[in-house]
Amino acid sequence: MLSSSLRVAARAIQQRVIEQQQKQSVKYFRYFSTAFLNEYDAHVAERAELGVVPKPLSPTQVQDLVSEITDGSVSVEDKETLKELLSQRVPPGVDEAAYVKATFLSSVAKKDTVLDEISAVEAVKLLGTMQGGYNVATLVDLLSSDDAALAEASATALKDTLLVFDAFYDVEALAKEGNSYAKSVMQSWADAEWFLKRPEVEESMTMTVFKVPGETNTDDLSPAQDAWSRPDIPLHALAMLKNERDGIVPDKPGEVGPIEEIEELKKKGHKLVYVGDVVGTGSSRKSATNSVLWFMGDDIDYVPNLRGGGVCIGSKIAPIFYNTMEDSGALPLEIDGVENLSMGDVIRIEPYNGKVYKGDELAGEFEVKSKVLFDEVRAGGRIPLIIGRGLTAKARASLGMPDTDVFALPEQAENDDVKGFTLAQKMVGKACGTDGILPGTYCEPMMTTVGSQDTTGPMTRDELRSLACLGFSADLVMQSFCHTAAYPKPVDVVTHGTLPDFIRTRGGVSLRPGDGIIHSWLNRMLIPDTVGTGGDSHTRFPIGISFPAGSGLVAFGAATGIMPLDMPESVLVKFEGEMQPGITLRDLVQAIPYQAIQDGLLTVAKQNKKNIFSGRILEIEGLPDLKCEQAFELSDASAERSAAGCTIALNEEPVIEYLKSNVVMLKWMIEQGYGDARTLERRIVRMENWLANPVLMKRDADAKYAAEIVINLDELKEPVLACPNDPDDSKLLSEITGTKIDEVFIGSCMTNIGHFRAAGKLLKEQSGSIPTRLWVAPPTKMDEAQLVDEGYYSIFGTAGARTEMPGCSLCMGNQARVASKSTVISTSTRNFPNRLGQGANVFLGSAELAAICAIEGELPTPEKYLEYMSKVDSDAADTYRYLNFDELPSFVESASKVEISDEMREAAAKMS
Repeated sequence: MLSSSLRVAARAIQQRVIEQQQKQSVKYFRYFSTAFLNEYDAHVAERAELGVVPKPLSPTQVQDLVSEITDGSVSVEDKETLKELLSQRVPPGVDEAAYVKATFLSSVAKKDTVLDEISAVEAVKLLGTMQGGYNVATLVDLLSSDDAALAEASATALKDTLLVFDAFYDVEALAKEGNSYAKSVMQSWADAEWFLKRPEVEESMTMTVFKVPGETNTDDLSPAQDAWSRPDIPLHALAMLKNERDGIVPDKPGEVGPIEEIEELKKKGHKLVYVGDVVGTGSSRKSATNSVLWFMGDDIDYVPNLRGGGVCIGSKIAPIFYNTMEDSGALPLEIDGVENLSMGDVIRIEPYNGKVYKGDELAGEFEVKSKVLFDEVRAGGRIPLIIGRGLTAKARASLGMPDTDVFALPEQAENDDVKGFTLAQKMVGKACGTDGILPGTYCEPMMTTVGSQDTTGPMTRDELRSLACLGFSADLVMQSFCHTAAYPKPVDVVTHGTLPDFIRTRGGVSLRPGDGIIHSWLNRMLIPDTVGTGGDSHTRFPIGISFPAGSGLVAFGAATGIMPLDMPESVLVKFEGEMQPGITLRDLVQAIPYQAIQDGLLTVAKQNKKNIFSGRILEIEGLPDLKCEQAFELSDASAERSAAGCTIALNEEPVIEYLKSNVVMLKWMIEQGYGDARTLERRIVRMENWLANPVLMKRDADAKYAAEIVINLDELKEPVLACPNDPDDSKLLSEITGTKIDEVFIGSCMTNIGHFRAAGKLLKEQSGSIPTRLWVAPPTKMDEAQLVDEGYYSIFGTAGARTEMPGCSLCMGNQARVASKSTVISTSTRNFPNRLGQGANVFLGSAELAAICAIEGELPTPEKYLEYMSKVDSDAADTYRYLNFDELPSFVESASKVEISDEMREAAAKMS
């Protein structure tokens, strides 16, 4: 339910929205004679009150529309309106509403249903706008129609349809049998007519600058508190930049962004270009890109409430955000000279020349990452280009034609002087069927494991529908509900009820609300030295490597089993020496940016920011005996470095221990009714196969890195924290001692059961109430159960802690929040402004330091900290025990009941 203040703010732009609706072929309806149109009219009016266009039609609405369009008593004028809605307001692909639309239009196209308003040929043309999925079979069938007009119309429709998948072979077979219409389709695909008919990127673009100074993170563009509305792009976009900041004046601070200013700038007569110093840091949420493009992109024919195209400029653009822009057909440009551009400037961009002009003055220069970027924009996005290129190549091979020269070719790295590969380069190479992949090389590695969480899951679902995906090609796809389970909104309850079946029916694995954090589960499903992705920026594998992505690319990886990748360079971080008393893994996490700042490789200031990690792979060495749970703490934090991915060099022993435990956990999941059981069985066999020959990849001694950072553990003798409100702003505890702390959060994917034991033991020594508000949220329900059994929840309760449902809790900021303007120490992943609480100042540190702050009410001196930690260190072996399920009787008993089928053993053997 939207607040009254939001409705009031939205009314001010209602008239502009109505005009926008009219441009999008959406009428502001009044006084219709049919029940459906009157109901739809009320919906349009309700949405206009909110300042947005109406939602796409639901399956029920499409069914009602079909009933009325076939009703002889409905007026001709109203039927024209119904036909327009059927054409423009139904999502394409394999959306349930698309199924109803395709079924109806197929009936008309095959003349099983005869209408005056829609001819058979017109029905075929409308089927041709649906991109793929439920429309394809009818179009292929009609290539053989005795009605030449129908066959011709079907051929024309298929020439522009890329998502044909196995139906390609049906068209190929017809062509080989001599069907002239099928031949024309094959030739069209081979000639890439689908691509060539689209406009090229303009040589010169005149645009108006929408400037956001400083750093724009994805929380600014797609606030966590509004995560519930992300699938509803126009509504969610209202919250973009809703918090006041330099240079930005929201319409309704905290609720509605600067919509009026955006509309005023558009009056200059040009498209807007988003400009910032650093753009898109933080989460992988594609909703951030969707919000920008809703105001600055282009409508997509026959795709309601989604826009593509557009231009984004930054001195630095975070790699995942850059990729989601690519996926949307936008043009992301990293330029020198952002400081020369101001809000409202009219500029001229020359994409091919790499220059930006303000009037006649050169304001900036840039070099595109690859000439392929222009093809991506022309094709409507990176994913359509990849699918279309593949279709063209397949058609040319079938027709015996040579490779096409229509497309720009991805650049391949020179390897004349290569002597060795890094660990990441070897892992990606293995996923591509080769020894290694060099930086700068375009590749399409196999996606062995794909993760999806609940605030991006509905968008990934929609992307899968638009890709016409009815089954996953990636070996394991897992869905979690960790971001919304604790405090679900009505829309979340619907997601919890419907998304699991959507995932399972395509062969994926679905967790349940209350199970806990995606990463703590997904990590236990990994195969060593393999590659994956996930729709959460913290999908950072402790074994293997992951390249987190936006929902579009995650859907593509899940659906096709591969992911496009321009192989990044690597930065080596090497730990030397021995960990000192009181120093934790979280201190090592923050020591990485701290050391990079000392080495001049990272700056905190946003203007002309340096970040050696941005877009590169962070490769960590020197800690080979870490448990896998500990290794994840390091790989997880590579997200805050804006790194593309992370590897950690481990010995075989901790990985063997981890996988033995995980095999039992996955069998327990099957016994507990989790599905898809076949996928879990297959993964168990692959783990057992690795355990039979437990060998890990090692990097070559002469591998090359973009930079090397050495951290001497002998010299790190006090905690390192991230200071408010920037995860890069690293300081030693002694520099900030005495800062008053109001609230403490111990939780997030950066924690494991050992952290909660350590905090509990420290709190147990405290007599009386603590002077802070303490939040405790374990990562999984298994951690919670074990901590309850061991008596730690009693300690937390006695201390007055607020214990939360296992999951993300405060970390994302979309559920419970800390008090406004409070000072907080948190074990969460990042501390962007307003993330944990409005105006809150948030330090990031270890669970141990957080517990001490909860007791002391301030950041302690290093001496006081070490005094507390001497007690923890003395009992470390008991404290830092991890959940080994093969040692827990209830899990072992459940696992013993599970038998793996021969079919899944054979399937797994083919993948090894």
